Amino acid sequence: MKFSIDKGTFIKVLQKIQGIVEKRNTMPILANVLLEAGENKINVMATDLEVFIKDSAPANVTEAGSVTVNARKIFEIVKELPDDKVDVSTKDEKMTIKAGKARFSIVGLPPKDFPVFPAVDETKVEGVNGEILKEMIDKTAFAVSTDETRYNINGFYLEKDGQVLRMVATDGHRLALIEKRDAEGMAPGHVLLPRKGVMEMRKLLDEEGNFFLGVTQKNAVMKNDNTLISIRLLEGEFPDYRKVIPKDHDKLVVADKDGLLSSLKRVSILSSEKIKGVKFSFSGKSLVVSSSSPDIGDATEELDVDYGGEILEIAFNARYFIDMLEAVGEDKINIALKDSLNPGVIRPSEDYTYIIMPMRL
Repeated sequence: MKFSIDKGTFIKVLQKIQGIVEKRNTMPILANVLLEAGENKINVMATDLEVFIKDSAPANVTEAGSVTVNARKIFEIVKELPDDKVDVSTKDEKMTIKAGKARFSIVGLPPKDFPVFPAVDETKVEGVNGEILKEMIDKTAFAVSTDETRYNINGFYLEKDGQVLRMVATDGHRLALIEKRDAEGMAPGHVLLPRKGVMEMRKLLDEEGNFFLGVTQKNAVMKNDNTLISIRLLEGEFPDYRKVIPKDHDKLVVADKDGLLSSLKRVSILSSEKIKGVKFSFSGKSLVVSSSSPDIGDATEELDVDYGGEILEIAFNARYFIDMLEAVGEDKINIALKDSLNPGVIRPSEDYTYIIMPMRL
């Protein structure tokens, strides 16, 4: 295999696959990138067996071929090369990289041992609105469980119900739900997408171009220009999110989003490091947020809110509240409450609902 390629182009295509590469090296081949040269372009592929990514870049190919080499090392080498033109060649499983007066040789592994990219049924791939999908991920990602033993909530629940596209995430203490009407793409049904795969999709959505999404029984696929991502779906049943959303909360609060966010960031400084609990005290037109830690001290701050109910005190994890407030762009948020024992329901907009469980302080 022999080819020449622009350094900037090579860096871009190698950088795109870095988040996929298996770090734990359970299989040595998964630490590698597969490089294939032919027809005036190179193809690159990486996988951790859960997420597959394939991309291509123009190159001057003089000899077709393929090789797998350590993905991180080749990326680091190319970044530091002194010249804009990079010459790459292989002999057996060894790759040689030249630029200017610099020369590197990397030992690889046989391409035949690299996992096969899952077959993609082009008839199942439909156009999607990248901006809408990006917003849906951004407003739910923080609520995904990081507990790998609870695999059924260790990802995103994506549902197409008629013309409504819905994305839900929960960690058992909070739940974020966003739905968009008349959304393009995806046939009616539901899938459970792993967090890592969705975050790779999210990176792709920052690029320009048209986006296509397809779902089969085992995989979800996203395509954009030369990039193709395939994600193995999670198995298991996602909790019934509809049962979690309270319907009888009668105490309504309207608060300034930025004011509440700033107050919580300040007051939570003196909250317990372990539970990050902050007390919310509603009375008349005011909300007092307070925290206390026996070993450090206490903090209190008062905010003006629109509230006409009886006096109510309830405690929440400040970090959970802050995560949500940082994800939304609205100026005002609506908070629905019942008492100190039931979850709070926050709705910054008609299409977004956030449930947060109360705490005992």
